[in-house]
Amino acid sequence: MKSEIVKIGKVQIGGGLPVVIQSMTDTHTSDIGATVQQCIELYDAGAEMVRMTINDEASAKAVPEIRKILDAKGYNDIALIGDFHFNGHILLNKYPLLTKSIDKYRINPANEKSFEEFIRIAIENDKVVRIGLNKGSFDGDIVKAILQYAEKAEKTGLKRNKIVLSLKSSDAVDFIKDHERLSEEMKKNKKIYALHIGLTEAGTGIQGIVSSSVATGILLQKGIGDTIRVSITPGKNESRTKEVEVCKNILQTLGLRNFGPHITSCPGCGRTNKKYFQEMVEKINDHAKKYKNAKDLHLAVMGCVVNGPGECKKADIAIMLPGDQEKQTAQVYIKGKLTNSLNGKNILKEFLEILDKTLQIR
Repeated sequence: MKSEIVKIGKVQIGGGLPVVIQSMTDTHTSDIGATVQQCIELYDAGAEMVRMTINDEASAKAVPEIRKILDAKGYNDIALIGDFHFNGHILLNKYPLLTKSIDKYRINPANEKSFEEFIRIAIENDKVVRIGLNKGSFDGDIVKAILQYAEKAEKTGLKRNKIVLSLKSSDAVDFIKDHERLSEEMKKNKKIYALHIGLTEAGTGIQGIVSSSVATGILLQKGIGDTIRVSITPGKNESRTKEVEVCKNILQTLGLRNFGPHITSCPGCGRTNKKYFQEMVEKINDHAKKYKNAKDLHLAVMGCVVNGPGECKKADIAIMLPGDQEKQTAQVYIKGKLTNSLNGKNILKEFLEILDKTLQIR
């Protein structure tokens, strides 16, 4: 069973549609210029939906102007999400332009003082609501509770195609189990809601990337999830867009969406010329990404003859470099067939020329 399609601005999720990526700004929303800039950066990186904190009057007043500027700059496709806690119903009631400027309202019922009032505002403005519970702010049976809140929202008058559910946890194992149970409960009750999934407070660096990728990937492989976010703490001077790149890589690895060439490359070992091989991989990666028609391209860059031939034959275009003790000839494969043997100092240049010619033909 699939959820109904949920339309959030110009973005659609659920109903078996491709999984959508979202992210969240970390600027003060009242800083209009900085928030607009980060929305654009996140969108350009691949986030179709962008969430922002709306926690006070200054941020509430800023949002309509942010929407106006984004539209004027040609970014009217960005679906904007308002993140509300504690006082969402107050701000939405007080600022009518705010209610119209955002496409989805995010509420944590455990933190909201008037859930019914919040839902009523969403109904009046024909907006989508993400009902999200977080184990960091909720004690009890989180699955049972979120389904009760969803039922309450429906009884208040919010249609099912206006509801997105989200269970948040910083523990990957709990996160997976909760969503599996939620999925089973929805099927049993024959009430399927669109799901936002993403491990929260995952940490920074490798820890955040790995834990988010494992938890999110397992659920997506089971068919659970309609939109995703990776919540990692950026390093100093690190772009917020990193979490979007992680999302793209999760979806592409699972074969759910393509954002750029899929490149198979070996890690290198004592058989390879480490510096030369790493340079080749990096430059081929960068070169292939400039092609707009290369999203479904499978490239392989292999360092020696051990696994090279097999991997090269699986790829659309591939090069197998010679190992240190092998004949210094690089072999090029196109669609599984050996087509060229390259020698000398211009192997990279010649391979990129072959790549250019092949991609222009595709």
